[in-house]
Amino acid sequence: MRVATIVVAGAWIASASLYAQFAVAQGAQPAAQAPTSSAAAQEPSDIVQSSAQSILKDLEANRDAYRKDPSKIGSLVDKYLLPHFDTQYAARLVLGQYWKTATPDQQKRFVDAFYHSLLQNYGSALADFTADKLKVFPSKVAPGDDHSTVRTEIKRDSGDRIAVNYVLHKTPDGWKAYDVNIDGISYVKSYREDFGSQIQQQGIDSVIARLERGEKPSDISKTTKATGSKS
Repeated sequence: MRVATIVVAGAWIASASLYAQFAVAQGAQPAAQAPTSSAAAQEPSDIVQSSAQSILKDLEANRDAYRKDPSKIGSLVDKYLLPHFDTQYAARLVLGQYWKTATPDQQKRFVDAFYHSLLQNYGSALADFTADKLKVFPSKVAPGDDHSTVRTEIKRDSGDRIAVNYVLHKTPDGWKAYDVNIDGISYVKSYREDFGSQIQQQGIDSVIARLERGEKPSDISKTTKATGSKS
């Protein structure tokens, strides 16, 4: 299962990132609310658990509406997931060395296009997610630590279980996630490798343009590898 599928289509619940994820946007997150003082005081595992409970409650109440109109999934992700992701930091890690050489406009276009591409291609899967598919393991953070990993487990329809771990760091606004590891595969590292090859060959504007056209991020790396094998 592709990293982006879980990062965005499940974020905390399909533990999103995102992505997710999943998902990243620079500076301003659409419809995302600023963390409250209570949120800033929460422990990492509490944030994952409470976000999952909130989004599951919304899903249970409006599941049919989300299935009929998957575009509404975006507002669900914006409301419950984006406030708990350090979107700019995640974007910087995904672009790696190319973040430093990109212009502010390229940075903004990349994170916006990446987020919307993930949401467009994978977001509808969130509508079928249920509480019995997720298990969040409690975690403790030692005094003074500024990084933490929250372990979760996802049950697939086949019955198989997948380890999905969120990597968070402490910010002035509390704990925020910036990476997701699925069965040992880092979403940040995976996409950095995918986009890196394309950027090296054709430049960052090429990646941005393809994401803006709605291409799946995973397809960008496949096309790059196929082109390279012919040369």
